[in-house]
Amino acid sequence: MSVSTLYLVVYDISNDKRRTKLHDRLLDYGTPVQYSVFECLLDPKTKVKMQAMVNKTIKPRKDSLRIYCICSDCAEKAEIVGGREILKPDNEPIVV
Repeated sequence: MSVSTLYLVVYDISNDKRRTKLHDRLLDYGTPVQYSVFECLLDPKTKVKMQAMVNKTIKPRKDSLRIYCICSDCAEKAEIVGGREILKPDNEPIVV
């Protein structure tokens, strides 16, 4: 079983159509915490799929997108005022 990691996906896309398309597609991978900021709890295979989707959606010469890996220690230190709570990364695999 793969352990999931928390990623922060942030983007700046000036084209309305492309920005909306990316936002709608990112909903399959994470939770929007602001319009162009997503928290995504992903296993390695799903992260690769998300990156492939991003590469097909954005135009790198015109758009900017960053994916930050947030370790569990850093996620625990995050301060949140209003809005949703931060997604929790898996610290240990669950054995059944």
